[in-house]
Amino acid sequence: PSAFAFQQTPLQIFWPVVIFAIGGFESITSVPAFDVPVDRPWTLKNEHVPGGTLGFLGGNNFAASDPSGFKKMQTKELNNGRLAMMAIAGMVTQELVTGTKLF
Repeated sequence: PSAFAFQQTPLQIFWPVVIFAIGGFESITSVPAFDVPVDRPWTLKNEHVPGGTLGFLGGNNFAASDPSGFKKMQTKELNNGRLAMMAIAGMVTQELVTGTKLF
């Protein structure tokens, strides 16, 4: 089953490196988005555009040119991500319950 596939691969050194790299990238992009914690903890800066701080990868240009279209795209992306997470959770659960591979 896919839930145990990690233990069966020789990539056990690779995944901690990937997690560390993703954590570094998240820290670089998310920490500057918040106000000073002493003033207002866990509050985003007023000028911050979620998903729009990465230059050509972000959505600042799209958000500035078409705010309603940007909001629709954000909603679509969130909903598709949620659907994908529920789908993979269902697939892993099915494999654990039946004890057989799905594919």
